[in-house]
Amino acid sequence: MAWQIDTAHSEITFSVRHMMISKARGRFDEFGGTINFDEENPSASTVDVTIQADSINTRNDDRDGHLKSADFLNVAEYPTITFTSTKVTPTDDDEGKLTGNLTIAGVTKEVTLDVEYAGQALSPWGATSAGFSGSTKIDRRDFGLTWNAALETGGVLVGNDIKIEIELELVKQETAEAVLA
Repeated sequence: MAWQIDTAHSEITFSVRHMMISKARGRFDEFGGTINFDEENPSASTVDVTIQADSINTRNDDRDGHLKSADFLNVAEYPTITFTSTKVTPTDDDEGKLTGNLTIAGVTKEVTLDVEYAGQALSPWGATSAGFSGSTKIDRRDFGLTWNAALETGGVLVGNDIKIEIELELVKQETAEAVLA
C-alpha cells in the first residue's frame, strides 16, 4: 500500500563535528517521497525519497551558501539527493534495517539505516498515519565531499562522519483519498 510523506510532520536532519570540538547541525526543508509499506510482509516494503539539496538549512546563511557550492553539494549541478531502498530487514516487531542507494552530488553509495516503527493512528479527519524513525552515519568523503581546512591547533574544520536522523509521518493513500473524496 502506498504511503505519502507528511512533510509538515516529518524532518531530515544531520550533524557533523565542527573544529573537532562541537557539532554543527542542519536539516533539509524540502523533501518528499513514497513508501510502499507492506504491513503483512515488511521485508517487501520499498522507500523512495527525494530531497531538494538547495533546501539545506543550518541556520547560518554563509555556511548554507558554502554547503550549496561545488565544495560540497554542488546544487547547481546536482539539485537533488535521493534514496531508493533495495532491502528491508525486520529485526523484531518494531525495528529493522533499511538498506538502499543514497545519491549525493552525483555519487551513489549503499547505506543502511536503523529504523524504528512507532505504530499507526487515525487522524480526526479519517486518514491513517504511521510513524518511523531512522538513523545512519556516512563518511562524506565517500560521496566526493572532501573540502576541508586544517586547524592551527591540529585537526580539521569539518569532520568526515555525518550523522543522519529521519523522523517520518506517513499518510496511507487509500484513506487520504477517501477523506478528500
